[in-house]
Amino acid sequence: MKRIASNSASLIFASVVFCAAPALAQATRTWVSGVGDDANPCSRTAPCKTFAGAISKTAAHGEIDTIDPGGFGAVTITKSITIDGGGGHTSSILASLTNGVIVNAGVNDVIQLRNIDINGVGNGLNGIRFLAGAALIVENVKIFGFTQRAIDFEPAATSRLVVLHSTITDNQGASGGGVFVQPGAAGTALVELVGVDASLTTEGLRVRDRTNASVQDSVMSENSIGAIAQCATANCVINLERSMVSNNLIGVRASGAFATIRLSNVGVYGNSTGLSPQGGAVVSFGNNQIGGNGTDGAPTSTVPQQ
Repeated sequence: MKRIASNSASLIFASVVFCAAPALAQATRTWVSGVGDDANPCSRTAPCKTFAGAISKTAAHGEIDTIDPGGFGAVTITKSITIDGGGGHTSSILASLTNGVIVNAGVNDVIQLRNIDINGVGNGLNGIRFLAGAALIVENVKIFGFTQRAIDFEPAATSRLVVLHSTITDNQGASGGGVFVQPGAAGTALVELVGVDASLTTEGLRVRDRTNASVQDSVMSENSIGAIAQCATANCVINLERSMVSNNLIGVRASGAFATIRLSNVGVYGNSTGLSPQGGAVVSFGNNQIGGNGTDGAPTSTVPQQ
């Protein structure tokens, strides 16, 4: 009888553990809906309400998708994950008086944000604030209405920022506004902007020490400054190619002895000041179009194409 009772108890314990395990498991793909509930398991048929509610139920390297239009709330990301708002409906984050997305992940973590509107409603802090992680990839995202920066990229270690086919507008931070890149003392930043429209903001792009940025097929218009490299103690570079810098107060500025901006096939039009070297190097490949500015300015050097 004692052995039978012991075996029965073991079977009951095993059953409880077996039944409980699925409840604790995280899914590789989860879903959110405008009519969801964060008490749900975030499945396709029982979606969650917010990105924050879904992220705790999503495994590292997994994906959160949206089913229908909705505002899905600010979120803090601490692991590799993809958040995709889908291509056929509006998926937004409203971030009044706060940051839209905070990334504070591990050194090997890659975060992808796709097909999302991030709206600061005129008083939000930063659209995306990146503190740590291996890489942040932003694709087909609109960021607007923030009082500090659209993307505040300040990694503690070496990290990569990629922004593809995205719109940054109406962000009025005193220093930054658009895409702001400043690695920590132990970090470096590799930045790639392709097909980005940065307009009606304080600065389209500002990079600081230990940053190497490549910008292609982009527009920086109607800002205080279109693009600035500001480097006081270590090298920073902006390589600007096949792009337009127009109708800014200052088009392109290289500030500090360690700052370099290279221009290839770039139009610089309608700015109060076109090219503004301030102790840094503005290097032209001789194929740019610079005119119609209050003061055109001139590159510090011109190098032949190869």
